[in-house]
Amino acid sequence: MTDISELRFDEKGLIPAIVVDSATRRVLMLAYMNEESLRISIEKKLTCFWSRSRGELWLKGETSGNYQHIVSITADCDRDALVIVVEPEGPACHLGTQSCFEYPVWDSDEQNDFTLSGLMELIKGRKSEPKEGSYTSYLFEKGLDKILKKVGEETTEVIIAAKAEDKKETVYEIADLVYHVLVLMTEAGISTEDVIRELSSRHVIDHKVKQEKMTG
Repeated sequence: MTDISELRFDEKGLIPAIVVDSATRRVLMLAYMNEESLRISIEKKLTCFWSRSRGELWLKGETSGNYQHIVSITADCDRDALVIVVEPEGPACHLGTQSCFEYPVWDSDEQNDFTLSGLMELIKGRKSEPKEGSYTSYLFEKGLDKILKKVGEETTEVIIAAKAEDKKETVYEIADLVYHVLVLMTEAGISTEDVIRELSSRHVIDHKVKQEKMTG
């Protein structure tokens, strides 16, 4: 375990702290700590930073209620930067967004930076701004019953492919199922973060299964 005395604060006594969501692993914000704010963070298990603009300590969430409960604090190889993994109670950004990092500067045309959250945003866009010829917009137009029917059909396709032990076909059908589940989630107002947090809250799943077998 690295001691605070081993950390390398800059000439102003500060060290950058990158805050990451424990469930989604998304970067939430970048702030600065001094030794006092770091010790307070460890003591309270809540992020506390040093405001360079106001020249004072600030406990994240003290006024907004958007506290960040600390899971872990890790220093880099040079001991001059920190990554703080947290369970956030609300948005990290003072503008009300989950993350302060919401403004793309550049994207590669060659590299496909695919994410489920990115796909979800595309699906949401097809719901809020329907596009002619879009299958996704068509599903939203037909409504919940149609979406549920497709989820059921794709679930059956996954079972058939898996039973046939056809890996390639199973992957294909699972991808179809995931897509339609995301459409359902959008229709129901459920975010990927909601699901990830639910999964994250289920600790020691194997142990739980063993208990169910013993008591069943």
